[in-house]
Amino acid sequence: MRHRIAVVGGGPAGLTFARVLHRHGHSAAVLEGDPGPAARPPGGTLDLHEGLGQLALDKAGLLAEFEALSRPEGQAMRILDTDGTVLRDWRPRPDDRANPEIDRGQLRDLLLGPLDVQWGRSVTRVVPGARDGVQVHFADGRRETYDLVVGADGAWSRVRPAVSSVTPHYTGVTSIETFLDDVDTRHPDLARLIGDGSAAVYGVNRSLVAQRNSGGHVKVYTKFRAPLDWHTDLDLADVEAVRSRLLALFDGWAAPVLDLLRHGTAFVHRPLHVLPVSHTWTQVPGVTLLGDAAHLMPPLGAGANLAMLEGAELAESIATDPEDLDEAVRAFEEQMWARAGRWAKITTAGLERLVSPDPAEALAVFDQVQPS
Repeated sequence: MRHRIAVVGGGPAGLTFARVLHRHGHSAAVLEGDPGPAARPPGGTLDLHEGLGQLALDKAGLLAEFEALSRPEGQAMRILDTDGTVLRDWRPRPDDRANPEIDRGQLRDLLLGPLDVQWGRSVTRVVPGARDGVQVHFADGRRETYDLVVGADGAWSRVRPAVSSVTPHYTGVTSIETFLDDVDTRHPDLARLIGDGSAAVYGVNRSLVAQRNSGGHVKVYTKFRAPLDWHTDLDLADVEAVRSRLLALFDGWAAPVLDLLRHGTAFVHRPLHVLPVSHTWTQVPGVTLLGDAAHLMPPLGAGANLAMLEGAELAESIATDPEDLDEAVRAFEEQMWARAGRWAKITTAGLERLVSPDPAEALAVFDQVQPS
């Protein structure tokens, strides 16, 4: 196969696509704007589902390596009332591998393997329809031409405008995350509160989830309903000011729960945006999308899993029919749209119930997903 293929974005979707293509003896240029793999924190842990993310890794020939790195015990989930009462305490069986956890950094390194990523290649736009292919414009002024450009560059994709004019919209829910390090030594009471996996607390129109990563690292995620401009009177770079605002927002919750915020060392503001539930586009020769670039949805465990499986499936489709790229992409897109639409409905409804005026709705979601 002599096609010139590029994937924009070195996250789970783009790396899985390139890795599966590599397994089939083909190559793709991986174009990533970050200057290197350690340029920024890789983010929290991911639970890879048996029929989604794990299937993608199997297609890449990496399932055994994933199983050696993953943490099945990380599937544990504890639900607390705002007063600290334990409402649910689910622990997986020792052989339960439905959704084991893996740190994003470990997953990235696993997928990188032999891939030659072009770091520091920041894409500004993609222009299809050129005589010799699809033009990719870079921030440094250079241009390169490919037969197929795959946009795996996330929520604010620079590739998406080549196929769709749709942009993400705010859900009405904002997330602020923080983290604690060396929790077992420095905060043993909080370590016991969280357990082996996650501990979640749901209140009126707000929630707090603490999620254990490897190495004693814990990510803490708050979510609450607020206007997009809720912080106009707050300096988001002022750690103590943000902490104070959050403690006021969660006032009255149990002291151990609030300690997760008191001991946080930095705060990251993430208003939650989504694309329309059934986002599709008129097919454009030479350009397609994966993951959040195609179907940004609430962060409820589906996004990375879908993105990885899509990357694997697109790569397999191309490897199976390498002579007709457009036909391979067209078949892939139809399959992706149908599945992503179903998951977008599930996660949109899930966010409504998890950040709800009635906290009992969140508990009901847990009982449906993980009955006791």
